[in-house]
Amino acid sequence: MILDERMLAFIRSMDKGNSLFLTELEQEARSEEIPIIRPDMQSLLRFLTTLTKPVSILEVGTAVGFSAILMAEHTPADCRITTIENYEKRIPKALKNFKAAGYEEKITLLAGDAAKILPTLTGPYDLIFMDAAKGQYIHFLPEVKRLLSAGGLLISDNIMQDGEILESRFAVERRNRTIHSRMREYLFALTHDETFETVILPVGDGVTLSVKKGVFL
Repeated sequence: MILDERMLAFIRSMDKGNSLFLTELEQEARSEEIPIIRPDMQSLLRFLTTLTKPVSILEVGTAVGFSAILMAEHTPADCRITTIENYEKRIPKALKNFKAAGYEEKITLLAGDAAKILPTLTGPYDLIFMDAAKGQYIHFLPEVKRLLSAGGLLISDNIMQDGEILESRFAVERRNRTIHSRMREYLFALTHDETFETVILPVGDGVTLSVKKGVFL
């Protein structure tokens, strides 16, 4: 969508891939049309978790647990991951996958609406991964900002909406206009908030990386 297909194919050919467990889980999820993070985003998330070595992670949007397990595989043993999922049918699958992967102690799933759960959390979290309903990102932002530690990293996935974010509001299907306007509002908020230093990357369906400013050594 964003990069030339030949370039993407070349880059992906260099990727070392995931663990056998995640490879099989990805195949299963795609066969059941369950959304999981795209291959390019998988590579970036592996890199960022390895680089930052977070000991506390918050994920908003679990699905069947693919990205939570990926982060669990690439973080220190003492890292604890909290993930939120509102879709009841996917929760048992996610819990089953956490157990099968051997991370049921490392990953805690909170079932329910993130809008209600986020205010109850105390944090702080070294890394927050946003991969939930795109129209809700802007509503989650105040709590996410509160929960992120100074120097912490906020990763927001799928911010380009398959390229629709580039279009005028009136060029987007009426049913998608609310999400379109909210995502534009979210991107403006991230890039203009003095609390964050944000970069937008053309990875997967677009991703923002936002570092919360704080004490620097």
